[in-house]
Amino acid sequence: MNFTPGTVAELRVVREAPFGYFLSNGTEEVLLHHRDIAEPFDPEEVQTVFLYQDHQGRLAATMTIPEIQLGTYGWAEVAGLKEKLGVFASIGIRKDMLISIDDLPTHRSLWPEKGDRLYITLQLDKHGRLFGKLAGENIVRSMAKKATKEMWNKNVTGHVYRLMKTGSFMITDGGYIGFIHESQRKQEPRLGQKVEGRVIDIKEDGTINVSLLGRAHEEIDRDAERILAYMDSRGGKMPYWDKSMPEEISARFGISKAAFKRALGRLMKNGTVYQEEGWTYRKEGQ
Repeated sequence: MNFTPGTVAELRVVREAPFGYFLSNGTEEVLLHHRDIAEPFDPEEVQTVFLYQDHQGRLAATMTIPEIQLGTYGWAEVAGLKEKLGVFASIGIRKDMLISIDDLPTHRSLWPEKGDRLYITLQLDKHGRLFGKLAGENIVRSMAKKATKEMWNKNVTGHVYRLMKTGSFMITDGGYIGFIHESQRKQEPRLGQKVEGRVIDIKEDGTINVSLLGRAHEEIDRDAERILAYMDSRGGKMPYWDKSMPEEISARFGISKAAFKRALGRLMKNGTVYQEEGWTYRKEGQ
């Protein structure tokens, strides 16, 4: 029986080498390097190992058995990337698995970064080389939980697993599928990025809609802090007020005119600032 990378095998030690042990199934041999041996190790016993290809492309064995194998799925952390190849994800063994550039977003800015997490399996290419493969939509939906109405307005965290023109799909830490419409985010998250949002709808199929935008009062607070920080940098005043042009507001603060007016209105109501002839001033002592 031929060895298959990405699978677990029960093998016996047939000989020792200066750098490890050679294991065999009776017809083929594979090296178990000292660095891949887990303690305790008894050369007389049958060894349960995971088969993979080392950095030189040679078949190797490890006593570390990963959750992610041929035909099984799990979360893998992104360990690095190569521009012309793709990203490398750790499955818990010494060799990271390449996820091809063909499986990644067209825009480089949306590629996973180190520390992001991807839900993947392992596959063999036509040359028998082992690589990582993103889970398809059918796999994700088969392992997902169905959300209940009680989740409405709850905060959720999770990782983005699919990007579309209209928005992003995420898997929450609780195992629910969430959709983030493009209108419910300030910028498009990366594939594999961890995001935090709130549930704004529960669909009949048990999936949820998620917003990455803060609740109204949270957004006002953040916008007000941004306005005050800018004013403080200019000695407590700024050449903007509630009649400033939307383009000016967007260019300076990165928010809409409506959001600017809401935040400014709150600051004026609590007596922090006042307006005069096209300028906004911070009151002394506020």
